[in-house]
Amino acid sequence: MVGYGKQLQGVAIALSSLAGFVDALGFITLGGVFVSFMSGNSTRLAVGASQSAWGTVGLIGGIIAVFVLGVILGSVVAELTDHDRRTRKTAVLVTVTALLTVGAVSEFLGWTAVAVIAMTLAMGTENSVFRRGGETTVALTYMTGALVKIGQRVAAAFFGGPRWSWLPYLGLWGGLMTGAVIGAFAHQAIGLHALWIAAAFAAALTVAVRLLPSDALATDA
Repeated sequence: MVGYGKQLQGVAIALSSLAGFVDALGFITLGGVFVSFMSGNSTRLAVGASQSAWGTVGLIGGIIAVFVLGVILGSVVAELTDHDRRTRKTAVLVTVTALLTVGAVSEFLGWTAVAVIAMTLAMGTENSVFRRGGETTVALTYMTGALVKIGQRVAAAFFGGPRWSWLPYLGLWGGLMTGAVIGAFAHQAIGLHALWIAAAFAAALTVAVRLLPSDALATDA
């Protein structure tokens, strides 16, 4: 995160907000199952198996599988467009936007299960926006790593390290939290139809990334 310029850091924080928003919608819709936070789902899967709650195990296992398929999809899109940083990021974000739009349309038609699949795929795909050498460099849909980085960089500052290098990671965590709060309120107001908001925000981010100046993308080695 700290290796990127401020504009790309802003994009990352905005995308973590999108992840929080969508995850809140999914969490409420599925009664406590996440569509982007797979660590939490993995713990719930294990607990459900120990309690022989096979319905819960099947649901969570299916969500995890769909999320991984989304990661594969995002990685394939990124690989196919990896000749240019701007094109790569734009292509991945177009895919995320398309999936969220499919989710919104599906909910409008009453196909909630399809909407959940689409939003889970979108969350897996989003993790390919920031990558180097085929690996994710900024985790956008889960914040354990960001919280660890905050602690490590605060500790490093005590011993002469950069004083404020923990702030971008706090921004990521804060972005996800803010998005989740807004998503929870949106779900209270209009239910899963709030996916239209997510799709519109993703589309706006796609345009914003496409219009970033070349020097802003120069840090995305």
